[in-house]
Amino acid sequence: MNTEPSNFDESTRPAPGEVTVAGNCDDRFTSVRDAFATNFSEHQDVGASAAVVMDGDLVVDLWGGHQDEARTVPWRADNIINVYSTTKTMSCLSLLVLASRGLVDVDTPVANYWPEFAQNGKESVLVRHILSHTAGVPAWDRRIEGDDLYDWDLITGLLAEQAPWWEPGSKSGYHAITQGNLVGEVVRRVDGRSVGRFFAEEIAGPTGADFHIGTGPEHDDRVAPVIPAPPLQFGSADGSVALDASSIPYRAANPRLNAEQSWEIPWRRAEIPAAGGHGNARGIALAQAAVSHGGAFRGVELLSTEIIDRIFDVQAAGRDLVLGIGVTFGVGYGLNSPRNPISPNARVCYWGGWGGSLVVNDVDAGFTFAYVMNRMGEGTVGDDRAHNLLRAIYASLGA
Repeated sequence: MNTEPSNFDESTRPAPGEVTVAGNCDDRFTSVRDAFATNFSEHQDVGASAAVVMDGDLVVDLWGGHQDEARTVPWRADNIINVYSTTKTMSCLSLLVLASRGLVDVDTPVANYWPEFAQNGKESVLVRHILSHTAGVPAWDRRIEGDDLYDWDLITGLLAEQAPWWEPGSKSGYHAITQGNLVGEVVRRVDGRSVGRFFAEEIAGPTGADFHIGTGPEHDDRVAPVIPAPPLQFGSADGSVALDASSIPYRAANPRLNAEQSWEIPWRRAEIPAAGGHGNARGIALAQAAVSHGGAFRGVELLSTEIIDRIFDVQAAGRDLVLGIGVTFGVGYGLNSPRNPISPNARVCYWGGWGGSLVVNDVDAGFTFAYVMNRMGEGTVGDDRAHNLLRAIYASLGA
């Protein structure tokens, strides 16, 4: 294992199979760098990046490994990759920015902004319900295919027509794909821009965050492909699908995605704001840092203190109807909780993506952490590689 300084010459390629770790790391966080290296030597990472923003600075910015499973192409500082459900934090942040500007009330019915959504008993679905997976619309009633996600009007129209699967607001059931369309359509109805464009112009651009909901051709040469995990499944703590075809977990696996679809150019170009975002750890941490930094970052005011407080307003706590595990959801994020602890601190919000990516905003400690990788694990919303790094952060802070 080699550790190179931040001015590592990318043209100097390591020998095939050799892993090089590059980037910057504040002296306080050398244990994070060590944990990042250990993920390659002991936990089968192939290519990855990790970042921490604290006190307004990028105190950890690491990348390493390879872009390909054969380990022949080194991972570069500017590589980006599909991060699946970590994308949700960006679409939800976009809607929370509108709420901070007084343009959206999270306690107001979705139909106030999207009138067609009131069909079939959804008039009581509130904006905070779609932000917390409690809206009762975790998937489509009609069986759809993966490439139907490229047709925004089709899939949002179907969501507007169907009935909720349970009483909105009563329980959570992970809206694996639909949350992005529900949140994104409210953004579009209120602002006039798509959620991808809104995010690019109001969050990513001003903060310098290299993250994209809908990734243009100018970025194609930087995109690393994911190394697929088994097909995405829901239904129990071990990831198995419920056998009963009428059950919520079975019905929620719609469309049935496979990771190879993310290799396709149409997937990359489409705005799939629950699962299709492309970025690296640096970009994710920069985009989300306003949450852990009092609402503003790099001179950009994004969130009011009132909206940051609302993130931690528990909307559901208990066994999720789709994931089959105990989860606590606030407004826009998962929350730290005794049943699923990820931090010693209370005011921590997070979410992760299929295969292992993760972003954590620790408001109490004042940092944002992100991890991105190409070799997908079997977890739906993160795995131990990211948590190894997170534990090292807290150890560095004496927590």
